[in-house]
Formats: sequence, C-alpha cells, structure tokens
Amino acid sequence: MLHGKNTIAIPPGATIHDQLCNRGMSQKEFALRMDMSEKHISHLINGKVELTKDAALRLEFVLGLSANFWNNLEMIYRDQLVRVKTELARERDEEIARNMPYSKMASLGWVPVTRKIEVKIDHLRGFFEVARLEAIHKLTIPGIAYRASNGDKTNDYMLAAWAQKAKLEARDNHTEDINIQKLKRNLSNIRALTTKSPDFFCDELKAMLAECGVAIVFLPHIGGSFLHGATFIDGGHIVIGLTVRGKFADLFWFSLFHELGHIFKGHIYNLKSFDNDNEKQADEYARDYLIPPSEYENFVNCTDKSAASIISFAKQINIDPGIVLGRLQKDGIVDYSWHHSLKTKYAIQ
Repeated sequence: MLHGKNTIAIPPGATIHDQLCNRGMSQKEFALRMDMSEKHISHLINGKVELTKDAALRLEFVLGLSANFWNNLEMIYRDQLVRVKTELARERDEEIARNMPYSKMASLGWVPVTRKIEVKIDHLRGFFEVARLEAIHKLTIPGIAYRASNGDKTNDYMLAAWAQKAKLEARDNHTEDINIQKLKRNLSNIRALTTKSPDFFCDELKAMLAECGVAIVFLPHIGGSFLHGATFIDGGHIVIGLTVRGKFADLFWFSLFHELGHIFKGHIYNLKSFDNDNEKQADEYARDYLIPPSEYENFVNCTDKSAASIISFAKQINIDPGIVLGRLQKDGIVDYSWHHSLKTKYAIQ
C-alpha cells in the first residue's frame, strides 16, 4: 500500500489476504493450491509483483472470484500507483522549488513571474529540461569548476540555475572543436584585450575562444552565491560563464583567467564539483599569467606606488592598470581606498 497526498494505491494482494483470512487458509496452503512458490505468493500479496492474467485465472478457480474481477483490481491498482508516485514526486519537487531562487530568476527573465508553487514547478521543469525537478540532483555537471568569493559557499540550487542558464545561452554560440593547444597559443592575444573597453573586446574575445571550442557567456549575478564564474564541458564545447554585475576590470579578467586555468589544468574533467586545491591552482595561474611574478616582484620592491607609477608599469607589461592596482590591494601593498580612478568598471550585456 502506498499513500500520496490525495490517493492511496491498494494492491490486489490486500483483497487476496482478506480472502485467506476469511477462509483461515495459510499462505503455504494457498501457494500449493495456486501452484506457485510461497515467495511469489508473498510478493503478490504485498504488491511487489504484477497480478498477471494467468494468476487472475488461477485465482478464479482457487478463491471463486472471476478473473475479470482480479484483472480489474490490478488495473485500478496500477493506475493509483502512478497517481501516488506522481503526487509524491510533486511533493519532492515542491520542496526543491521553494529552495530555488525563483524570484531572482524571474526578475532576470529566465522564468515567467508567478507566485503559485505548482506553476513554478512546471516552469522550473522546463527551464532545467527535466520531467521531475529531483532529477537535477542526478544531472550535476561533471567537472564543473567555479570561482566564488573567499569564504563563501555557493548555494547548490543557485549554482544549478546559473550553470543551466549558461548551458542554454552557450547553445547559441557556434564553436569549433575543442583545441586546447590553440587556446594556449591565443592566450597572449586574449591578455592584450585587457587594455580595451568591453565595446571592443567582447566580440573579439568570443571569437578567439570560439575558434578553440570554448563558448563564453556573460550572466548577471544571482542570489547570494557570490559566484564569479564557472567552467564545464557541455556537448562538444567548453562553456565559460562569467558574472558581470558591474564588475571591475581586475575582477573580470582575473575570473576569466581563473577559469582558463581550470581548463589547462584539466579540472573540468574531474568528477568532483568543487575542490579547494583546484581553486587554489586556478587562482595562482590567473595571478601569475596576468602579471608575471618576476616583473611584479621588481615593481613591488620599488618605493613609488603612485597612480603614475602603476600606469607606467601596466603599460610596460601591456595590461590594464586596474589589474595591477587590484593585485597590489589584494596583497596588502596599497590600501583599497587608493587610486580609484585607475579602476575601470565594466557594463557587459
């Protein structure tokens, strides 16, 4: 017997059990009369096996109730079983839907606006392309590597929604086959884009990455995840998703090269969804590729940390001055209140 919110599925076995009790017949004797094993009879009574037409005919002779009666009971039970399982799945989906950042997703146009939980469930099923929301737990993207702010845990449902949107957006991006070596050869050209404004570099960056089998998508920040970016393989290409919530140039480029670090170090092929050591390696890769360690050390050792000095050093290594300033602030060499004019804020659609 299985209970749902509005339905109870009662197997024909319950009626068989009542008939045996009324007759004072043991399951052992009943099994002999049915010419079936005691194990099968036990499963039949408990609804663990289907009551076949053959069994229904045997029941007609043994218990005196027509085969049609038993076949009808079985048909009703199977129908009720589907309804109960659907109700239970709906209840589990309700719980998931309540934990989803639905309001934020709706405000971004990812799903339609609604306050009804049953409608939210249907919209979320369509968004995630699943028959049941509980399938999301089984469809976590292998090898997803993401960057979140230090000390902050990314909510699983927020990450799932963000990653799904990245997948959907990336489908519209035509890419060549994945070519990691070509991507490495393009790195210096990608790095040089840091000195340009988003109006100029966005299309160029997308084209460079697409040639290497990488689809890059820019998405707004969602919920309290503090997510900066994520990278994973989907179909025949690699997807890099980056948040663009009024992001400063240093954070944007660090996040991009952090995700590229995940690609080059093979983290996107790992089955784990998150690994602190992988995050540290990707951080170090981004840090050292954007600003070569030896040149950075030489600059840090000089006493002049004026805006003019930072601009001069940035020009020397062909990078946006805000990236140099961000690194100096991160390392505690200059205060976060210094040189605001060097910080470029991006507005990427």
